[in-house]
Amino acid sequence: MPPGVRLSFSSQHVNRRNGAEIRVVIAGDSQTGKSCLFFRAPTFPHCDGLWVRLIDTSRIEDSDRVDKQLKLADSVILTYACDRPQTLQNLTTFWLPRLRRLHVKVPVIVVGCKLDLRDKSQQLSLERVVSPLMQQFRQIEACLECSAFRRNEVVEVFFFAQKAALYPMSPLFDRESHTLTPRCRRALKRIFILCDHDRDGALSDAELNDFQVKCFNAPLQPHEIMDVKKVVQEHLSEGVNEQGIMPHLHKY
Repeated sequence: MPPGVRLSFSSQHVNRRNGAEIRVVIAGDSQTGKSCLFFRAPTFPHCDGLWVRLIDTSRIEDSDRVDKQLKLADSVILTYACDRPQTLQNLTTFWLPRLRRLHVKVPVIVVGCKLDLRDKSQQLSLERVVSPLMQQFRQIEACLECSAFRRNEVVEVFFFAQKAALYPMSPLFDRESHTLTPRCRRALKRIFILCDHDRDGALSDAELNDFQVKCFNAPLQPHEIMDVKKVVQEHLSEGVNEQGIMPHLHKY
């Protein structure tokens, strides 16, 4: 197996014969903690029975080979060093534009490494720092900070990278328009029709509970049904009436 490449699997349910895998590529400026993060990756990361191939690009010297790995990725971890602010800026000026140039449209996880080395007098709100970045580059799924040395938040980094590859948001949500995609709306309408057993155009408490049991094999308690209705009504006042929950997917 070439340097910088590591295979892991989650459980005995892995089918080794079909070769199914997800590829997580770790990239970023040199000395930003890529290799430390790579070697601290959990031995059996959660990946729903699929092989996980981790690629550390710091061990690949040729730029064209790095590009090839990025093109083959199912998700990309872009690293910056918490103690070197310029490396975060380089994500905006170099790494994310590079992904665009290569037409790499997979989910991206931005990770600040070496959190233990950051000057405590220069503490910044992560949300404040990365929010403009996420607005500019919509393929960013999550932003985290970690310390591979102290093993802080490392498991979470790989959890998000694998989750983003297995369950991407792009088929469901258009980040540019902040709306559900047409296919997602059609699927939700279809689900609503199938759950509306009495065909009255609303989900009653009983129908909502049936849906919960069907999906999660567990019923909703009465107060949980009330909580669901409250959340719907807070976001869409006409979404709940005496019949139950009403469909208004065109609003999204």
